[in-house]
Amino acid sequence: MRPAKIPATIITGFLGAGKTTLVRHLLETAGGKRIALIVNEFGDMGFDGGMLSECDVPGCRAEEVIELTNGCICCTVADDFLPAMQALMKRDPAPEHIVIETSGLALPQPLVRAFQWPDVRERVTVDGVVTVVDARAVADGHVAMDENAVAAQRAADEALDHESPIEELFEDQLRCADLIVLSKADLCSDTELARVQSRVAEDARADVAMLKSDMGKLPAAILLGLESGAEDDMESRRAHHDHHHDDDDDHDDDDHDHHDDHHHDDFDSFVVRAAPATSLGDAKQRVAAIVALPGVLRVKGHMWVAGKPAPAVVQAVGPRVEAWFAPSADRRPGLVVIGLKGLPKAKIEAMLAEEPVG
Repeated sequence: MRPAKIPATIITGFLGAGKTTLVRHLLETAGGKRIALIVNEFGDMGFDGGMLSECDVPGCRAEEVIELTNGCICCTVADDFLPAMQALMKRDPAPEHIVIETSGLALPQPLVRAFQWPDVRERVTVDGVVTVVDARAVADGHVAMDENAVAAQRAADEALDHESPIEELFEDQLRCADLIVLSKADLCSDTELARVQSRVAEDARADVAMLKSDMGKLPAAILLGLESGAEDDMESRRAHHDHHHDDDDDHDDDDHDHHDDHHHDDFDSFVVRAAPATSLGDAKQRVAAIVALPGVLRVKGHMWVAGKPAPAVVQAVGPRVEAWFAPSADRRPGLVVIGLKGLPKAKIEAMLAEEPVG
């Protein structure tokens, strides 16, 4: 008897929308279910997988986290994503569920389409696509916390030719969704949330549920088990760029040739060591000063705090900075700084090397 297909949940959304926070809470409420994570990251040195595996949730082990460090999953389907899936399918016991957290650069439709590859579709099905929307940003008339940063990232994608790439990517994320999570709902009034829901409904497919979320606090039972079989329902999820994939059903090696000129040369990322902070609050303040610099898109990683046995895990996008203590001291120190080409690396290194006062 052929084993049942492994369900996979794709969690997509813009940089800073709250995807990692949502995944961490999902793991906390998974009730011991064997969940494998694929974290799609941008930059030379990924940390989101580490943030998830060290979140101190029972069963959230480092060996269950796979990081794809290219940042645009549609570029790495053949070389990176498929081998990762094949490795998961060979495990004994196999995972009960696969969760894929995409980066802010990734388009959801190419990823869903990858599940049509014969050696994947025999064993895995897309249980659902969950799109995380920054409700506070939408209420303010934007689609992301830092719209300029997302625009710069999308502009680096030479395979796309969009006059308004941010709006179109936002629409693509909504069109592909089986469930829409309105993050940061606690920062919006009832009137603002109603406006956000109306805006999102303009591009969402009919009858797709919208749920409000405060710090990602939605239980796994809501996020998992949607049973959408999204890979067999691509027509209703067509994206702006789907004309690139017309007559693409055979999925030969040439299927991805149109991505050959897809580069991210307009970005910098580097790792920097920081002097120990005096407190968790001090760590957040110092990182906030870095992410506020022109051209900086994101800061993430580990920082030592004086007198503490384990480092602080820090991640920041725009004005929102999150920090918590890692459960173990066995972590490599360093902060990854991601931004536009020409980042003031020396200035950032000097700012973080300064010993805090007090």
